[in-house]
Amino acid sequence: MSTGVSGASIAEVSPDGVAPNKVPPKATAREWMGLAVIALPCLLYSMDLTVLNLAVPALSADLKPSATQLLWIVDIYGFMVAGWLIIMGSLGDRIGRRLLLMTGAAAFGLASILAAISTTAEMLIFARALLGIAGATIAPSTLSLIRNMFRDERQRTLAISVWGTSYAAGGLIGPILGGILLEFFPWGSVFLLALPVMVLVLATAPWLLPEYRDPDAGRADLLSAALSLAAVLSVVYGLKQIAEHGPSAMAGLFVVAGIGLGFAFIRRQGQLADPLIDLRLFRTRAFSTALTINLLGCLVMFGTFLFIAQYMQLVLGLSPLAAALWSLPSAATITAGSLLAPFVVQRFPPATVIASGMGLLAIGMALLTQLSHGGLPVLIAGTVILSIGLGPTFVLTTDIIVSSAPPERAGAASAISETGAEFGGVLGIAILGSIGVAVYRSLMSEVLAPGLPPQSLEAARGSLGGAAAVAQELSGAASGLLTMAKAAFTEAMAVATGLCAILAVAGALAAGILLRKLRRASVQ
Repeated sequence: MSTGVSGASIAEVSPDGVAPNKVPPKATAREWMGLAVIALPCLLYSMDLTVLNLAVPALSADLKPSATQLLWIVDIYGFMVAGWLIIMGSLGDRIGRRLLLMTGAAAFGLASILAAISTTAEMLIFARALLGIAGATIAPSTLSLIRNMFRDERQRTLAISVWGTSYAAGGLIGPILGGILLEFFPWGSVFLLALPVMVLVLATAPWLLPEYRDPDAGRADLLSAALSLAAVLSVVYGLKQIAEHGPSAMAGLFVVAGIGLGFAFIRRQGQLADPLIDLRLFRTRAFSTALTINLLGCLVMFGTFLFIAQYMQLVLGLSPLAAALWSLPSAATITAGSLLAPFVVQRFPPATVIASGMGLLAIGMALLTQLSHGGLPVLIAGTVILSIGLGPTFVLTTDIIVSSAPPERAGAASAISETGAEFGGVLGIAILGSIGVAVYRSLMSEVLAPGLPPQSLEAARGSLGGAAAVAQELSGAASGLLTMAKAAFTEAMAVATGLCAILAVAGALAAGILLRKLRRASVQ
């Protein structure tokens, strides 16, 4: 059975075994130079997610935000990106992907200046919200441009691997560049990193990037856009609240309301002649399976890395710099894996590569359940192994998602891919974080510490961070309590990573079974 959508570079084999044999055009030097232009804003987008964390102490001393305001300063960027992705993907299909990218680049640069010169917490929150909306133009416009610029399936997979690597590289070098800037300049300087990149994009995009739009896109439906935005923001906000403060009625209400709005959005798409999202994409088994596996990988990755950061600093006692340096092997591995994906898939079917990647993810997670016996060496081995699997998996599932859509709907398909990744991340943090907290509190509930104030004992039972703060405050009097808290956290992490291993095995089986008929095919 074919994918049912023309233009696929990875397609299911038809029942008679005949695949399209039309030879697609090869990309020229102009397309490869354009790919470099596309990669730059992606790198910057990823950097903006991490670089602010280093500036929090300095901006807190300068702007004196409340605890709630500081939370919004950090989170509003990701909220806006998640909420606006689908809208921006559809908008790019209608007005043109290059125009959307250039508009977003200009807006990102201006919002970066506003953030850098912010004099109040409210002003910085507003600037970060604008940065998120502008950032939401980057992923769908760049990925959909790749879909149209690289028609040869091997070249496109390589281009997508470069695209994905730029995100990984941004997360890797963001803290380094941010640390250097903060050593010599005020906190606002971290936002000015965007300016030279965006100026370069605006100067070169008209010459190197061709314009693409859907000539039959029809009129935009504003109600669909509003429903999409409200649904995504409600669910993401509710999940964030669960991750940070535990389950609550208010958080649950936001999640339920978001799901209800999501159903209303889906129902409306089925009634429109020109929907914001073409629901027929989800009928393609390759598209739906790849999207689910991609989301699952993000769920496992983001949820686990939440534990790893705490384990390194609070259990092993590493400094933030040392923890960052010990994270480099896994970051370098996932970057290398992303770049190697095009060469691996030339030798093995996509289903085999993705299933193997999820299998390596499962092995890495299984190793992380043994931290109580191995400590840092086991941690490094586990994260490197799972990173080997994640790099090719993310590249190939993204390739399948984008290639399953016709060229004129590539923007919407790219937005769905990125929205799924965003949802996977917040789901991982919320679900795995809640499980970890529940296990930790259960193990610590029976712990007794004679002589400690009741409020100190309660804080230690609430979280490992609380136990560390109590131990620092009371010195040797709480050392035994801290030891038990570290053991409880390690056990909670083992439960969470064990669940991740099971999810990864399920993903490997799904890839092996549901994608087994996929093979390389020429573009029609």
